[in-house]
Amino acid sequence: MPVISQTQTLRRRRWLQLWPLLLLAAVLLLGGLWLMQHWPSLLWQGTQWQRSLNGQIAALMQQVRAEPQRAGLVLVLFSLLYGILHAAGPGHGKLVITTYLATHPSRLKSSLRLTFAASLLQGSVAVALVTLLLGVFDLSSRQLHQSSFWLERGSYLLVMGLGVLLMGRAFRALRQQWHSLRQPFRALRPLKGEPHVHSEHCGCGHRHMPTDEALAAAGDWRTRVALVLSMGLRPCSGAIMMLLFAKVIGAYLWGVVAAFVMAFGTSLTISLLALGVHSLQRLLMRNLRSGPVPAWRRIGRASLTLAGGLLLLATGLFLWFSAQPGLTGSGNPLLR
Repeated sequence: MPVISQTQTLRRRRWLQLWPLLLLAAVLLLGGLWLMQHWPSLLWQGTQWQRSLNGQIAALMQQVRAEPQRAGLVLVLFSLLYGILHAAGPGHGKLVITTYLATHPSRLKSSLRLTFAASLLQGSVAVALVTLLLGVFDLSSRQLHQSSFWLERGSYLLVMGLGVLLMGRAFRALRQQWHSLRQPFRALRPLKGEPHVHSEHCGCGHRHMPTDEALAAAGDWRTRVALVLSMGLRPCSGAIMMLLFAKVIGAYLWGVVAAFVMAFGTSLTISLLALGVHSLQRLLMRNLRSGPVPAWRRIGRASLTLAGGLLLLATGLFLWFSAQPGLTGSGNPLLR
């Protein structure tokens, strides 16, 4: 068979072997269409659930003031459950961490550290904001919500910046691989020599598997910092409400404890999500490793990164233009 015909056949097979990426793109597309269709009902349902949970938290805080020892434990357990369920719904933080983990090969421990850091930062921002504005500067709750609104906008800018960063890296990787694939080979010459068995000490110049150091450095520290800030800079609306009510009734210390327990519950749910995304990402890379040549695997990864960057940029723009002063922590499913 002529060399040109063999080349064309190999290229067709390589495109067919990228089916995991095509399947993932189809799932994301169908999920986006479903979300657009059911967005009004999700918005209304989120508002109702938030209102009901806030009422239950207020009732528990009143019981804590009357019976701190007995009702305090109930408040802590309810805050943990609130954080777990609150993080189970749609939100821009889950979208950010899912996109990052799906497009960046990393170790599971590193992924879990990112989720815990973001959740801890979110709880800390809520406590610091209420403590400084109401306790130290003695400002009004209206000014508190205004400050929270601008923190929200800052997190949305970071989401957009993270999307642009991922897109820039993907474009550079795609351009390099495109230039390398456009150099056709003209002849096949078998190499003469003794058979060689690859091992981790063979010194053949080929990296068989990424090392732990390479996986840990898959995203540089700037990307990880932007990721944590984009998720945690926006304070949780439920935590702010709890802290406000706790300060009014004179049980602020219990409110601080409940806010951090709520953040811990949020981190548990997001960690489960990170575990699922990490497992799917490893399965996808395993399929690609046994299929296309390395150049096409890199093209597949870069294409996935480009799609993730576009998704983050679009989400950040949507949140930026939909956020309004005075509506902080509204029922918008993405504003969580």
